[in-house]
Amino acid sequence: MLGASLIGLLMAGAAQARPAITNVAWIAGCWELTRNGRHVVEQWTAPEGGSMLGLSRTVDGGRTREWEFLMIREGARGLEYVARPSGQPEATFTSTTVASGQIVFENPAHDFPKKISYRRSGDALTAAVEGPMNGAARRIEFPYTRAVCGGG
Repeated sequence: MLGASLIGLLMAGAAQARPAITNVAWIAGCWELTRNGRHVVEQWTAPEGGSMLGLSRTVDGGRTREWEFLMIREGARGLEYVARPSGQPEATFTSTTVASGQIVFENPAHDFPKKISYRRSGDALTAAVEGPMNGAARRIEFPYTRAVCGGG
């Protein structure tokens, strides 16, 4: 039988193995890119209460063409990325890699993407979506730079 102190150590180790929302605080802020005439802004709140909230808007030709409500939250199996894109059902992806300045979320059951990742380097944030599309592997990167958001 395990002693109480050994059980406590094992439980503490298990708790440490699951990443906290503060591990991805580096995503917080406002990020933008302009590509092919499309302006994309992605904005994330600071971590609080076990979650970060985000939103994304794509403007093309002076009109909002796409939008997405996002959340990163602490879940039972790790950090979860919940995406609710315009015109599509909500999807949840679970973290598979959490490192300094990098996170990868995966959902093998989702059609596209199956993987969503973020990587930060200074004032640059690269988001990427990956998975099969039309029978071929596809990766789409979003090379964001730090932006100023707000209306005040």
